[in-house]
Amino acid sequence: MATIAGDLGKSVAARAGRRVAGSAWIVPPLIIIAALFVYPLVLIVRQAFTDADGLVSLAPLLDVLASRSFAGALVNTLEIALASTAACIVLGSVLSIIFSFVPFPGVAFVARLIDTYIALPTFLVTLAFTFIYGSAGIINAGLMHALHLQLPPVQFLYSAWGVVLAEMTVYTPFIMRPLMAAFSLMDRSQIEVASSLGGRPSYVLRHVIVPAALPALLAGGSLCLLLTVNEFGIVLFIGAKGVITLPLLIYTKAIQESDYSAACGIAMINIALSLGLFTLYRLIIARIGKANAAVVH
Repeated sequence: MATIAGDLGKSVAARAGRRVAGSAWIVPPLIIIAALFVYPLVLIVRQAFTDADGLVSLAPLLDVLASRSFAGALVNTLEIALASTAACIVLGSVLSIIFSFVPFPGVAFVARLIDTYIALPTFLVTLAFTFIYGSAGIINAGLMHALHLQLPPVQFLYSAWGVVLAEMTVYTPFIMRPLMAAFSLMDRSQIEVASSLGGRPSYVLRHVIVPAALPALLAGGSLCLLLTVNEFGIVLFIGAKGVITLPLLIYTKAIQESDYSAACGIAMINIALSLGLFTLYRLIIARIGKANAAVVH
């Protein structure tokens, strides 16, 4: 009995040792995450609540929240993000429906070509827009030469609409990819049945295609909204007059004015907004996953 008890004790100890050794593998990732993500966030939070004398205070954050520059930047950020997302949803939906249900020669190539925008830096699209729509761009140069004008007639690029157009161009593929994936999984017999029963294309679109694609549309739209809220390169590169967003205001406060407390306070609010949108995106993805699982079962 003593021998059996001893062997049992050794077995339990060995298993416990293996569990401890296995658990030790989580330490390096935790150290990396703490060093690269947690520690910088802690520094941002600490600086946001530090006044000019180095004391902990709510005054810097309250001053930021009460400033006109912050209010204007917040409004600009939300307006541009919502307008860009809405434009991406409309354009991405139309293109996805055409590519999925109205086949034409070269449709696969065109779809892949639009997809490549995902891999391009945002400033390249903005640079291309500057060459086309800028004050010295192709369109303005042609119009000034043809109409003998002294000033460039096309100036929308240097406004909020120019930012929206650039963001729409960059982020529309983020709407198209989940939509086209959802359309590829649709049962085409539903469309055929609806058509055979006398349903017009508009009826089939509203009652068959759109309901099936709605979860993917919500997922793509929420991701697009998250990305446009945090867009920095397009706004900075276009240099739209009077268009200051939260990321650009953070850059201005930190780099140009060296007001790190204000910059960190705005960054905290921007992070909170981004995390809220990311949580919304994850909830939509989770709901889509449950709906797909219910269909499979």
